[in-house]
Amino acid sequence: MDAIRNGWFSELSPLWPGQAMSLEVEEVLYSGRSKYQDVLVFKSKTYGNVLVLDGVIQCTERDEFSYQEMIAHLPLMSHPNPKKVLLIGGGDGGVLREIAKHSCVESVVQCEIDDKVIEVSKKYLPKMASGYDNPKLTVNIGDGFDFMKKNKGSFDIIITDSSDPIGPAEALFQKSYYELMKEALRPGGIVCTQGECMWLHLDLIRDMQEFCSGLYQHVDYSYCTIPTYPSGQIGFVLCSTNPDTNFMDPVRKFTDEQLEELNIRYYNADIHRASFVLPQFVKKALKAPKTKVNNQPQEDGQNGEK
Repeated sequence: MDAIRNGWFSELSPLWPGQAMSLEVEEVLYSGRSKYQDVLVFKSKTYGNVLVLDGVIQCTERDEFSYQEMIAHLPLMSHPNPKKVLLIGGGDGGVLREIAKHSCVESVVQCEIDDKVIEVSKKYLPKMASGYDNPKLTVNIGDGFDFMKKNKGSFDIIITDSSDPIGPAEALFQKSYYELMKEALRPGGIVCTQGECMWLHLDLIRDMQEFCSGLYQHVDYSYCTIPTYPSGQIGFVLCSTNPDTNFMDPVRKFTDEQLEELNIRYYNADIHRASFVLPQFVKKALKAPKTKVNNQPQEDGQNGEK
């Protein structure tokens, strides 16, 4: 509750020093602590209900669809016939909602360590939590690391909908986690993970690209826009065990009728392709030798490298 002052919630974090996203609060709907983290849900003046974990915005009713759709449909539309899907995290249910829009998927397993997130999402974020209505879904409350160790070679798609790399979630951005996901994939499998912000975390993104390229046959980075995430943007790391995968060209496509029928509001085939087109300062940073990166494009063409 310390983040709410004078009727405004402000998102402060060492991961984005010197800046903060603020939302005007109409009503606090829930405030408490689970076994793992502080959980806050409030009704905002302009973005609907908002879920906050450890002081960081996870989703809002107004703009959640851009992130949820992209992290789900980018990998699913890059696989010719995804049947078995594993979701790590995603307790608000939004990614599950999007996975359910693929009739070819036969089974979905979710590993969510914090059942309190699921509980409050079902109560205060019902449009996202509708993903829990999927009869193909099995929910496993527990650690995703342990689950994957016991289920090697089991999934066509693994999606990691994680919070930022601070505290327990830090392990989800390390090489050992990507090694574990690779072992849990079936032949030709794909992983897609939350890939942080190009304006703030180029060092982290480049490190992830580097170690993923040593593990997978094909690795790429894309992004979407979303107003309430830091700097209004969030990225995705996509990796495939199939050397013929071309993430920029989806192998399956929704028709215009399906997009309308399935209420898909951000993703389409054109956005899929365009999301991999990176600004020049990001392209150069991801290809540059491993030195400290300043997350500001430089006028002298040095791409923010010190």
